[in-house]
Amino acid sequence: MADIRTETMTVNMGPQHPSTHGVLRLILELDGEVVQSVIPTIGYLHTGIEKTAEQKKWQQVIPLVERMDYLGAQSNSLAYALSVEKLLGLEMPQRVKDIRVLLAELQRIASHLIWIGTHGLEIGAVSMLFYAVRERELLLNINELIAGFRFFPSYIRIGGLREDLPRGFHAQVQEFLDRFPTKIDEFEGLLTKNDIYKRRTEGVGYITREHAYAWGLIGPIARAGGSDYDVRKYFPYTGYETYEFKVPTATEGDVYARYRVRVAEMRESLKIAKQALDRISPTGVFACDDTRVVPPPKDKVYSEMEALIQHFLIYSQGFTVPAGDAYVPVEGPRGEHGCYVVSDGTNRPWRVKMRAPSFMAIQALPTVVQGGLIADVVAVIGSTDVVMGDCDR
Repeated sequence: MADIRTETMTVNMGPQHPSTHGVLRLILELDGEVVQSVIPTIGYLHTGIEKTAEQKKWQQVIPLVERMDYLGAQSNSLAYALSVEKLLGLEMPQRVKDIRVLLAELQRIASHLIWIGTHGLEIGAVSMLFYAVRERELLLNINELIAGFRFFPSYIRIGGLREDLPRGFHAQVQEFLDRFPTKIDEFEGLLTKNDIYKRRTEGVGYITREHAYAWGLIGPIARAGGSDYDVRKYFPYTGYETYEFKVPTATEGDVYARYRVRVAEMRESLKIAKQALDRISPTGVFACDDTRVVPPPKDKVYSEMEALIQHFLIYSQGFTVPAGDAYVPVEGPRGEHGCYVVSDGTNRPWRVKMRAPSFMAIQALPTVVQGGLIADVVAVIGSTDVVMGDCDR
């Protein structure tokens, strides 16, 4: 009998494929259904945000960085604001720190909701998306309440917050915190013991702790493989050292483990958010008192010439930042999301560079999916929770 000769086939997955989480293009080499190799191609969503930031005044960069990882907008702006405040030597009032913690944890939950909804949808649990989006809408309502914008609130500013919390904020957040635990139970009821979901995710897409570290993968991906690294614990910022919470981990390192870690993270974020809300008074300071950065109070602007001049200068020329560089990491929804800023002493940044967890995840993708099935590629991409705006920038 003559030898049967086979050859591999090269196909494109993306950049229009809905399961590549944006405009990620994968060049797959297939032997039947088995993936022989993968070449990721990025750049389809490149917006030049980091370069554009060099043309803007320091405060004007906030709306730009929020549009990088567009599912973790307030984590982006928090990292950027902390880096610039480090260069300025600013220390925020405790109330500002607590509000920032609350907003960051609500943002983490909102991001994980989109993740669990789309991930479930791609694997076949279509109704999961409707459950998740329903809860996320409540968090977007809170963004709209504090800033008028649902997706990119730009509420966290260099020097504090844009304005004080609006009337009804506490009640609306408390209502969400009270209802959400039972909703997480609903999510787990749909997926955690679902036989089809477990068959699609258990033993798929192994990423060990050592493998994760080698590729620069941290956050939920590394914690699903046994790591306990969390920026909030190792390098606390905005007072996280004063909050009680655990860092969820697993040891299996597969798609299912990454799912369980993120579900547990939502529960821990609820704990942190409840503690923060209890600490925040309905009214009070919402910015530091350094008039280099924060405009003087209105009563002084109307009665003192120096205050009027300073108010005019801040809004027309911005403020200058001492020459130097600073890097401050935060624990974003996808892992360590750091912002590196360089100042040349002017009213505009010389360089703004983000450490993007999604970029690291895409780098590791070829190794993780090699030898698996085409269907496993979809499951693995979903479990890494990549955001292409975070990758391309």
